[in-house]
Amino acid sequence: MSKFSMAFAAALLIGAAVPALAPGGAAYAAEASAKPRYGSWGFDSAAIDRSVKPGDDFWHYVNGSWDKRTEIAADRTSAGVGVLLADEAEQQVRAIVEDMAKNPAASGKTGQQVGDFYASWMDEAAIEKRGAGVLKPYLARIAAIQNRADLLKVFATQGYTAPVALQILPDPANPSRYIAATGQAGLGLPNRDYYLLAGEKYDAIRAAYRAHVVKLQQLAGIPDAEAKADRIIALETAIAKVQWDPARQRDIKQVYNPMNRDQLAKLAPQIDWPAYLQMAGLGNIDTVIAAETTAIADTAKMLDTVPLSTWKDYLAFHFVRSHASALPKAFDDADFQFYAHTLRGVPQQRDRWKRGVQLINASLGEAVGRIYTERHYPAESDRQMSELIANLRAGLEERLAASTWMDDATKAEARAKLTAFDPRIGHPKSWIDYSPMKVDRNDLLGNFVRAQEFGWTLQLSRLGKPVDRSLWDMTPQTVNAYYNPLMNQITFPAAILQPPYFDPAADPAVNYGSIGAIIGHEIGHGFDDVGRQFDGSGKLRDWWTAQATEQFNARTSVFGKQYDTYEPIPGTKINGKLTMGENIGDLGGIEMAYAAYRRYVAQHGEPPVIDGLTGDQRFFLAYGQSWRSKIREGALRERLLSDPHSPPEYRVNGVVRNVDAWYKAFDVKPGDKLYLPPDQRVHIW
Repeated sequence: MSKFSMAFAAALLIGAAVPALAPGGAAYAAEASAKPRYGSWGFDSAAIDRSVKPGDDFWHYVNGSWDKRTEIAADRTSAGVGVLLADEAEQQVRAIVEDMAKNPAASGKTGQQVGDFYASWMDEAAIEKRGAGVLKPYLARIAAIQNRADLLKVFATQGYTAPVALQILPDPANPSRYIAATGQAGLGLPNRDYYLLAGEKYDAIRAAYRAHVVKLQQLAGIPDAEAKADRIIALETAIAKVQWDPARQRDIKQVYNPMNRDQLAKLAPQIDWPAYLQMAGLGNIDTVIAAETTAIADTAKMLDTVPLSTWKDYLAFHFVRSHASALPKAFDDADFQFYAHTLRGVPQQRDRWKRGVQLINASLGEAVGRIYTERHYPAESDRQMSELIANLRAGLEERLAASTWMDDATKAEARAKLTAFDPRIGHPKSWIDYSPMKVDRNDLLGNFVRAQEFGWTLQLSRLGKPVDRSLWDMTPQTVNAYYNPLMNQITFPAAILQPPYFDPAADPAVNYGSIGAIIGHEIGHGFDDVGRQFDGSGKLRDWWTAQATEQFNARTSVFGKQYDTYEPIPGTKINGKLTMGENIGDLGGIEMAYAAYRRYVAQHGEPPVIDGLTGDQRFFLAYGQSWRSKIREGALRERLLSDPHSPPEYRVNGVVRNVDAWYKAFDVKPGDKLYLPPDQRVHIW
């Protein structure tokens, strides 16, 4: 899913995977015929730190001993249960891809594409032999720019960076059709804050970035690299100053601005919109969503004020930067050194085969995913997941009915949206046809560019046709999940349906507390501060009464202020506004899952005490285990500045302190550090 689409669709990008559960099919652990992968009932009790009171710091109580003994792998930004699952999926995909690379013709056209692409990546000797000369035709295209029309043509060409980018997505006002959109883009650092924030840390990052800009140009044989680096960074800083911050980008009312060509011309007259759209393949499009309007307008003004030569320098550097991993080792190492080591604190480059697997997943993901599903996804998971989702839906239905703050008219609309939810499990029903994409075993850089071109051509092919609701934004081998408000769909790829989140042999309380809560999280996105503005069909429509909106905003305001006080890094706090949707999803998810668990208990009887723990205690322990993750400071800093997800520790502590059942389960009292008086606890869903 593109960055622009993320303004409309909330993906669950988590350090831990999203799991699955058989709500009625798993016996209590004492009765299970199979042994759970984790502990005797699905939980790793050795991770608990009993020196910590649950009411003081629940995340460290559940995970503290694990945290003390666990080191983040040298090639990773984080460690945790999600990383373990991702490593497992990576090994499984490696076997598929290497089989294809050894005998590419054995699996037909697609097998040859996968095999040849992977082989072109792994043949380091050939990459070194070809050297930086492979850049010549791409840089020559930039050098040939003579005027603004030429510049716009390159901006519109796949593989090159544009400060005002284009995208295709379902129209929020009419999600049965596709529409084009344009928005801010074009920075080399993660977001605007890295250019603008004061302090030694950011000064050091900016100095390292300048050195990186210089080095990549020198490696590419671009002359006068020092002076050009200064001009490029000055341009990017100017762009950063006019861009919107991530929290503002989440405001659908601000980013949804459909404009015809005359309106676009008025907004940004420096851009020849008919020509720009035509060159991008959008010549027949009359209406375009202008997302960050003032950023588009102010960036476009720079076409008048910034010399053409500087724009050409900018384009040349960014082409090299964005394709550095497809170039000789010196480029690849420089890319790692700045983006992974300096920015995110990663000491060691990942093994080449691991990055090759990531490349294939990104370029030909469904081709591999089809085989991955056949090998590693049991059909029984569909039945179990469907049963769980039904229980979660029923849990939310009960909570909606019992809501004291939502009026009847809004409740009726909310129930209609819940009924219309479209869950997708495991894998797509139909698969992308990659056969038109050319793959050359001896042209890695060309393969990168052609994969980008194929992706854009695929999007263009959908214009003018009804929106295809069967499309997936993640591959089956992805350890993740997402909710798309434009489709009112929740999607759970095959790779996440495994322990410790889903384990048929585990205690049901564990499954409900882990995958149950995260499935509830995805359902909850349909009713968070952004998702609630879309109806059951995915249409942007205000279906709330003024009274219900006022009550919702009052609760979310209190919730946001709670998160504003959390400070994971000294001097850098969580942004409660930026993370609001994910935090609502977490809180609603655990409360939905708990309601569903109590429904299960009502059907099957009160669970036994296991290892001195009640069913409710095991439920919350499993929830804490699902967020067992630690992250390097540099990566954490990037998350705090740009990511709508709170760090894992706060996705536990910030949530449970608002859940009444947690207080009862662990006898949390006034004086405990996480204690909130009942009237200060937030209950939304």
